[in-house]
Amino acid sequence: MTLAMSASEREAFLAEAHVGILSVADGTDRAPLALPVWYLYEPGGEVAFITGRDSRKMALVRQAGRVSLVAQESAPPYRYASVEGPVVSIEDPAKQDDRRTMAERYLGAEGGAQYLESTKAVADTMVMVRVRPERWYTRDYRKQ
Repeated sequence: MTLAMSASEREAFLAEAHVGILSVADGTDRAPLALPVWYLYEPGGEVAFITGRDSRKMALVRQAGRVSLVAQESAPPYRYASVEGPVVSIEDPAKQDDRRTMAERYLGAEGGAQYLESTKAVADTMVMVRVRPERWYTRDYRKQ
């Protein structure tokens, strides 16, 4: 028996609202930068996340041209999906509708509206990065 998720299982899992851990290469003398991110994903599509245009994360994403993202379930039985792939687009600035969708996904309608209000001064500095999943690594310990 394999603990790997099927293609449909992994895509459905990644489409759920998990906080992802984004990793991107950080040169030859450092470990990869790994940071938590909110993300969007629909089965068969691209992974998208929003970050600051002038952030260290964004500079490294531009330089590397590819990232990996891990989403996990933190309570037993554990599950995770890791995707790796190239950056296929950077939308600068991120669209207000995309920012709203992201905020509401993680905070609900009321919390999302509060978040957008509290970040409106930096909204024009945020960019949407889209990544095409090429490689998947998964485990679903519910299958044991």
